[in-house]
Amino acid sequence: MTKSEKARRVAQQLRELYPSPPIPLLHSDPYSLLVAVMLSAQTTDVKVNQVTPALFRRAPGAEAMARVEVDEILALIRQLGLAPTKAKNLKRMSELLLERHAGEVPRSFDELEALPGVGHKTASVVMSQAFGEPAFPVDTHIHRLAARWGLSSGKNVEHTERDLKRLFPRDTWNALHLQIIYFGREHCPARGHDLTHCPICSWAATKKRIAEEAAKLPKSRRC
Repeated sequence: MTKSEKARRVAQQLRELYPSPPIPLLHSDPYSLLVAVMLSAQTTDVKVNQVTPALFRRAPGAEAMARVEVDEILALIRQLGLAPTKAKNLKRMSELLLERHAGEVPRSFDELEALPGVGHKTASVVMSQAFGEPAFPVDTHIHRLAARWGLSSGKNVEHTERDLKRLFPRDTWNALHLQIIYFGREHCPARGHDLTHCPICSWAATKKRIAEEAAKLPKSRRC
């Protein structure tokens, strides 16, 4: 099976499992999505969704967030990983939105990535999910699954993103990003995963890959 054939079969299975995947981060507009994605680094979406309602009540937009002191932002997000850095970035990002973009979230990768705390993955999520622009945000989970399925041999997320964009049609990228994330959470965990029982790994992974990951399982779980 070629990579292209494998990609088509993967996409078909994911569409059947997740025909309309929701965005897992609570938000109401591009600004709240940008904030939520910035907060999600090294933190689960569940944790972010527990924190953002109070944060958005205090600062629902860039103008309000720019007026809040960093220490107060930190107090509202303290339970998240990297909270001190995120608090500083949220305030400065909001200030720059006011200075450069009249308080609105810009609709370009370059302008988004010029904001503090906004990397390429965060910009890709905002462009795809807030503005409907084709993008393929690749986090460590998607990077891991693409390698397991033999769709990318990339040594970093940038390489994996390029590989996936070549394999999948442009108009499927936004949904596929979410579908792969949900599949990874529900069927394909990073550790203790028996690839032979996975709906996709069982046929997409190479025998070598299956053997390598089986060797990491406790002896009681090995086939």
